Amino acid sequence: MINEENEQPLEDDNQQPEVNPSAEGTDLTDDLVPEEQPIDTKTEVLHDQTVVSGLYENYFLDYASYVILERAVPAVEDGLKPVQRRILHALKEMDDGRFNKVANVIGQTMQFHPHGDASIGEALVNIGQKELLFDTQGSWGDVRTGDGAAAPRYIEVRLSKFAQDAIYNDKTTEWQLSYDGRKREPITLPVKFPLLLAQGVEGIAVGLSTKILPHNFNELIDASINILKDKPVSLFPDFQTGGLIDVSNYNDGHRGGKVRVRAKIEEVDKKILAIRDVPYGVTTSQLIDSIVKAAELGKIRIKAPSRNVAAVVDNTAKDVEILVHLQPGVSPDVTIDALYAFTDCEVSISPNACVIIGDKPHFVSVTDILRVNTHQTVHLLQRELEIRRSELMERLLYSSLEKIFIENRIYRKIEECETFEAVLEAIDKALKPHKKLFYRVITQDDLIRLTEIKIKRISKYDGFKAEELMRRLEQELAETEDNLANITRFAIAYYKDLQKKYGKGRERKTEIRAFNTIAASVVAAANQKLYVDREGGFIGYGLKKDEYVSDCSDIDDIIIFRRDGKCMVVKIAEKVFVGKDIVYVSVFKKNDERKIYNLVYLDGKSGISMAKRFPVTGVTRDREYDLTMGNPKSKLTYFSANDNGEAEVITINLTAQCTAKIKQFDFDFASVGIKNRSAQGNILTKYPVRKITQKSGGVSTLGGVDIWYDEHLGRLNRDERGRLLGNFDAKDCILVVYKDGLYELTSFDLTNRYEPNEIAILVKFEPDTVLSAVYYEANQKAWYVKRFKVETTTIDKKFNFIGDVKGSKNLAVTADRYPRIEITHQVKDRGPLEKMVLEPEGFIDIRGWKALGKILPFAKVKDVKLLAPKVVKEPVSPELIIVTDPVTAPEAEEKESIQLGLFS
Repeated sequence: MINEENEQPLEDDNQQPEVNPSAEGTDLTDDLVPEEQPIDTKTEVLHDQTVVSGLYENYFLDYASYVILERAVPAVEDGLKPVQRRILHALKEMDDGRFNKVANVIGQTMQFHPHGDASIGEALVNIGQKELLFDTQGSWGDVRTGDGAAAPRYIEVRLSKFAQDAIYNDKTTEWQLSYDGRKREPITLPVKFPLLLAQGVEGIAVGLSTKILPHNFNELIDASINILKDKPVSLFPDFQTGGLIDVSNYNDGHRGGKVRVRAKIEEVDKKILAIRDVPYGVTTSQLIDSIVKAAELGKIRIKAPSRNVAAVVDNTAKDVEILVHLQPGVSPDVTIDALYAFTDCEVSISPNACVIIGDKPHFVSVTDILRVNTHQTVHLLQRELEIRRSELMERLLYSSLEKIFIENRIYRKIEECETFEAVLEAIDKALKPHKKLFYRVITQDDLIRLTEIKIKRISKYDGFKAEELMRRLEQELAETEDNLANITRFAIAYYKDLQKKYGKGRERKTEIRAFNTIAASVVAAANQKLYVDREGGFIGYGLKKDEYVSDCSDIDDIIIFRRDGKCMVVKIAEKVFVGKDIVYVSVFKKNDERKIYNLVYLDGKSGISMAKRFPVTGVTRDREYDLTMGNPKSKLTYFSANDNGEAEVITINLTAQCTAKIKQFDFDFASVGIKNRSAQGNILTKYPVRKITQKSGGVSTLGGVDIWYDEHLGRLNRDERGRLLGNFDAKDCILVVYKDGLYELTSFDLTNRYEPNEIAILVKFEPDTVLSAVYYEANQKAWYVKRFKVETTTIDKKFNFIGDVKGSKNLAVTADRYPRIEITHQVKDRGPLEKMVLEPEGFIDIRGWKALGKILPFAKVKDVKLLAPKVVKEPVSPELIIVTDPVTAPEAEEKESIQLGLFS
């Protein structure tokens, strides 16, 4: 049994707590207990014993309500759990501007409720690590590494200036007595900021939980202002740990939503990857453990640890840095994808915004919470203004009474009064002509206050100063009245002032990105070897005495073709029976439309040989597919697999006994169209075939591959997402120019990764492409323009076209044929800013990529902006005009000339 007051077990196991069916927690019965199960609270006394029926249901509901309302779920008004609220109240009471030992704060908090000291300390450290409400001293731990805080007696804390401004106001706080009636504590704090969304919260109650992710300080203020302006609002999480986040399924923080969070991984070189931060909720040690475990399972291939060098090195200090050393020959791009797929470098988080509204838990969205907080801020500001208005009116009233009392020498009329009642009556009588000037009735307390004015004050009274004070009070009162009349404007100004004072240094740390879905089978390391027993019909990685096929991963699918014309796909395993007489076996790549299978099969019924070409893009695992007409005794007589749709030439030799005149002839598979696997194919010959041999290899009949670049994901694709780069043949490559003055040529492999924020140009490489750049050369301390062609041919190696001098920087680069560049500059030092539009093709000739270029004749370049390129009509040779109809030749020549822009 639990004592709800102090959260400790009762010493007497036989002691029964008092049953209170009308307890506050029972308001939640609709949420926790089905209506068709009514609670029976009746008890029966039998032989001095109480027979309990339904009492445990009450206990459960009371306890569940207590945990929900008093422990785990925050209130929407201030975004705080009870223990957090009591900590903040205790700190306010202790506040004298100096730091306090956390151990003292824990003890002070326990005056309001006997929470355990460990739970108070944990909650206090949790708030302090969020770096918003507290100023801290000492070792408070690190959420990135998982290091805990020092003992409470060693670390110190005080309220931050932001907390002082945005959380407290005794005049607008609603109070209640503490658990023992000795102290008072706030029901909720008058928080004038969406604190719940700024800090985030997690809590597990009985039957429900809450998980609200933290959001950015400045974005919350901007969103609150937009709500007051009736503008649309969109909010996304922001984490102290930084990283990348995909919010496409965030669903405004509702239940059922999800965000994907990734660490930032950089390629230091071809052998080392650097992890620069950790996902929210993951520590560096957890991340390293997940990487080591994935490597042990063969999911990723990292360098084997040696005595002096570890495979994964943790260099985390002020900033996170985890170095991952790769095995030689391993692709960094594929490994980065594998780290996201198999380790904690990517995690999925499901928000669940549950808050207490009106003493009941409600599941809401973060926008709903923000609206409640924003309107509450307006309400609190209005109450503060109303209180201030009342205070100003009272001060004005008393200043006026004092002025009348002194200047009209009313104090002399009380000299002859013998009783205090007579004094008050004399003052009241003297004030009677002036009472119409006051906004309320003059009370006896006002009269008594006048009698308390000291003679010294009366003797030194200055009417001019009093008038000046009253004017200032009237101005402030008018301003307060105006703010009350325009409370929305005042609230917006309040938010802007809050942002101006405390928003600096609180910029977004987590970058919002769209993530691609990584197929585990594509990035899994080849940690197994595939073997085949063709005659016995077995495949697997355990058949080490049989024929080796290729390397594979332990999550791959394997495709098999048999002599009887059957095809099937199975999951890789140690040993799998797939049918005897295997013709071909390989790792299966789903949806690979460029891998084409060419085969000839003999139909068992008609004796006709058929030729066909087809891809296998998607199948049901472990199901057999017949590639022939399905007749018994059909069989394959020729088979080839072609990765890029090649069509070879084969030689067919017929039997000597057949009646065909030509018993040997060639057949080109290019004459057969590519169809689906169930097609019958084309007739090759009706005569019996003795043997078929390949005469010559063929070329691809599929043509090049259309490649698109998705600028949001930074990935290449063939799914028509993003910008079309062009049609690529095997020899083609991609030109990537970076903003920092580097360029490189890369393959068009779909596993390539590109960082969109770092890229200035990404296009299909053409040898005649001319790059134009404006850059600052630090050695010469001057600005240059250069035009050059890419002369290097090395793939995946970066070249610096602005020089290696430290301090040099690229300002703009373009691959437009006729670029226009706007340059904002100063002709002389400290001179006025001027703008000019530069056309590089008329300013400088094409030179080598290492050349400096041509200097710009300016003292200083302030800004460089790329404009739309100049449109130039290229001259067209008359030979391009084709006239097909002699009768209409002049007409055709005129129309063609206009269309092609022909000019003399």
